[in-house]
Amino acid sequence: MYRSSYFDRFSKRTARSSGHPVAFVAAVALILGWLVTGPIFHFDTTWQLVINTATTIVTFLMVFLIQNTQNRDGAAVQLKLDELIRAVHGAHNELLDLEELTEAELDGFKEKYLALAEEARDGLRRGASDTGSPEIQV
Repeated sequence: MYRSSYFDRFSKRTARSSGHPVAFVAAVALILGWLVTGPIFHFDTTWQLVINTATTIVTFLMVFLIQNTQNRDGAAVQLKLDELIRAVHGAHNELLDLEELTEAELDGFKEKYLALAEEARDGLRRGASDTGSPEIQV
């Protein structure tokens, strides 16, 4: 059940490693090393092209690796939230697939929850409690 593809394992490891402080220090050291070699190469265009090409390639590849990790993490968080909605008594199960709705449908839900929040603030001003699970029409 917990088997993942080589690319998933590779992207997870790479994303974790690239976010580590040691990776940042290594990148700074690489840039400093490049700067130090500037006078040796007389700051010519090839010297500049080396760092431009290297950083472009690394950035291009990292976008795909990090996106893969983000997609997986986002899907896992969504499933956990769905489980919480499903398990909480009184929660609206209709909200389980909100990420699949159109912008207009999401805006409709948002308006209902904004109205609920305003109603709770009004209640607080009158001394009422803002806890509980008031019913709303979804």
